[in-house]
Amino acid sequence: MGRGSSGLRRLVHEVAKFGAVGGAGVLVNLLVFNLLRHTTDLQVVRAGVIATIVAIVFNYLGFRYFTYRDRDKSGRTREMTLFLLFSAVGLVIENGVLYVATYGFDWNTPLQNNIFKFLGIGIATLFRFWSYRTWVFRALPARGAVTGGGSFPKKERARQRVP
Repeated sequence: MGRGSSGLRRLVHEVAKFGAVGGAGVLVNLLVFNLLRHTTDLQVVRAGVIATIVAIVFNYLGFRYFTYRDRDKSGRTREMTLFLLFSAVGLVIENGVLYVATYGFDWNTPLQNNIFKFLGIGIATLFRFWSYRTWVFRALPARGAVTGGGSFPKKERARQRVP
């Protein structure tokens, strides 16, 4: 197995951990959504937004301390700002699907609400995975990476110094 397979293996492992946290976040999201829908008089999209916010907090903790615990932790303010920014975009995507289904097509039964909430979560998850791994939880430099002195291996640099 070459270098590419270890990169693929790391990506698969990352996707699995992202999926575990995300799956738990989906459950939190849907539980809060249905709890609000059945115990309050909140409109469907407002309940969806509140549920998404609760899930965002849950997911941040899971991503920071489980999925991306090995990633750069030096810029927490930057990390939180970007996480909240991309989460807000995901919130709009997720609840935009619910809004269009509910108010655009008048699909407003409890089953339809849950189907479109779930569909919105799925679409927003694709965006979140890309944005979180690319911008929020940046990878640390690979172990053994050259920290300076150009891109020549040690042997090549040693040969260049010989007069």
